[in-house]
Amino acid sequence: MTDTSAVKDALRRQQIETPSWAYGNSGTRFKVFAQRGVPRTPQEKIDDAAQVHRFTGVAPSVAVHIPWDKVDDYAALAAHAKERGVRIGAVNTNVFQDDDYMLGSVTNPDPAVRRKALDHLLEAVDIMDLTGSRDLKLWFSDGTNYPGQDDIRTRQDRMAEALAAVYERLGDDQRFLLEYKLFEPAFYATDLPDWGTSYAHCVKLGPKAQVVVDTGHHAPGTNIEFIVAFLLREGKLGGFDFNSRFYADDDLMVGAADPFQLFRIMYEVVRGGGYDAEAGVAFMLDQCHNIEPKIQGQIRSVMNVQEATAKALLVDAGALRSAQESGEVLEANAVFMDAYNTDVRPLLAELREEMALHPDPVAAYKASGYYERVAEERKDGQAAGWGA
Repeated sequence: MTDTSAVKDALRRQQIETPSWAYGNSGTRFKVFAQRGVPRTPQEKIDDAAQVHRFTGVAPSVAVHIPWDKVDDYAALAAHAKERGVRIGAVNTNVFQDDDYMLGSVTNPDPAVRRKALDHLLEAVDIMDLTGSRDLKLWFSDGTNYPGQDDIRTRQDRMAEALAAVYERLGDDQRFLLEYKLFEPAFYATDLPDWGTSYAHCVKLGPKAQVVVDTGHHAPGTNIEFIVAFLLREGKLGGFDFNSRFYADDDLMVGAADPFQLFRIMYEVVRGGGYDAEAGVAFMLDQCHNIEPKIQGQIRSVMNVQEATAKALLVDAGALRSAQESGEVLEANAVFMDAYNTDVRPLLAELREEMALHPDPVAAYKASGYYERVAEERKDGQAAGWGA
């Protein structure tokens, strides 16, 4: 039997980072639906992120995206976050929106474009220095649409050269997390299409280069928990971008499409020691809210991760190992399913009360009046977001 007090102790230590871009207006490539009360500045995004932490108690950091969150004084932005009870988390780079990047950024055939992209990545490390951030998040849309468009091997050489330059710039307590995506916007050959490519680059560079697993960036049917187990075993799992996808995009709330998959992933995290603080695995949300309320969507997402984690912690490790070692296939599966089928909501509600939080974070947020207040305060000015 699993000790529920130990489970609650582990959950109390959990930290889930929310992304600044989740609080702005967003949408699909066809339409962005504007909402009332959306932040106008990076400071207001942090204010909203602080509400998620206020009501969940486990979201103490907010990731920023440059240049979407560009400010004149990053130290002041970090101080603003601290005043709100949170901190700046990962710094995310953007080398995919400028016209110069039509043929790629760090793998572009044009050395001037490659230099521009690298300068932006190095600027992001400067921002890390000013904000006290540990993690630099790197995602590249680089790739080709047609066979013969560019040399595949040469593009890998260019990628390796840029990553090495960024790695060299990192401080002793900093690292970068290298993301991958199966396809889009490059439809023939994406330069970082899978975990193996990302892993190979990171292994060559050293311990400050880690792989980040975005749960929406895989082919249908991919066993993501196997990837997690392998990377943990190799000491190369730097973090997660949690979200859900039904088809080929990844901006739905984590746990929406396949909560069982999220449980399986979190079990491998627990099993592989990735849940321990010293492992350094960053649990981050990477999703936008196109039709759902922004702050509520983030609160619900945090709760979904908490529920999956609680179930993973409830797996009876002794009974599971005994069944596995004796070859009792169905018994082993039953131990696994018993944990998944456990209703952990009462346990989490009890934990929140012990943490001096409301047992229902969404209800508490809605009753706080925060949304109504900021919707009135922010009715003038330009809302943050992106057009489509």
